[in-house]
Amino acid sequence: MTEGAATLYHGVVAHRRLRPVGHGFSYRVFSMLFDIDRISELETEARWFSRNRFNLFSFHDADHAFEEGETISDSLRALLRSHGYSGAGRIDLLCYPRILGYVFNPLSVFYCRNAEGDLEAVLYEVRNTFGGRHSYLMPVERGAAIIRQSADKVFHVSPFMDMNHSYAFRLTPPGETVSVFIHQTDPEGPIFNASFAGRAEPAADAALLSAFFRYPLMTLKVVAAIHYEAARLFMKGLRLRGAGPDPAHTVSAVRPRSLNKEAA
Repeated sequence: MTEGAATLYHGVVAHRRLRPVGHGFSYRVFSMLFDIDRISELETEARWFSRNRFNLFSFHDADHAFEEGETISDSLRALLRSHGYSGAGRIDLLCYPRILGYVFNPLSVFYCRNAEGDLEAVLYEVRNTFGGRHSYLMPVERGAAIIRQSADKVFHVSPFMDMNHSYAFRLTPPGETVSVFIHQTDPEGPIFNASFAGRAEPAADAALLSAFFRYPLMTLKVVAAIHYEAARLFMKGLRLRGAGPDPAHTVSAVRPRSLNKEAA
């Protein structure tokens, strides 16, 4: 677990489609890990970062909160409690920051700890380029060095993917390094892998300024890359799939195992 209010993670995003045609790409990015209770501390320490206002880099609570007007901390803790988690410890968010006021986060990951400091849940916040958002909330096995979780797909993401898919997540919690790996399958077997692996650097002023020039307009390039790779898939013969209905709820949640045992 990192100690500061925020940490930069420099790394690589990689995608690989396995069938019906092979397709893959990778690119260098940086993500930021925010202690959601201490975001304002970074604002006082770093001139190039602001909370809920424009700057070179910024974080806006409304980008991730579940209710309008809530802080990200109040929103996440209320969500955790509503699904049987304590919501009592530190919560870290791994995501892209806004750069010059703009961001698109295909995946944001919340690492949620209990009062004793143990990871109790992970929330995966997924967005598509059509403006939709859905989250998957799952418990963490106590003491696990590598987090392994799974969920059925209920939210339309790629126009080239059907809905009858499942996700298998494998994570290493944030520290000197961080990694997120997603293995996607359909009834015929593996179809897609996506990953991010990064190395930590304190989010000091000099590091933020260096990241701005090292990854110029990164958040715009993320969206441009999504559309460019979609065009390449179309040229390879893939055709658009139906999106299906939107999920009935904004969060697909699995209760803590202790509650599941009590219910049984």
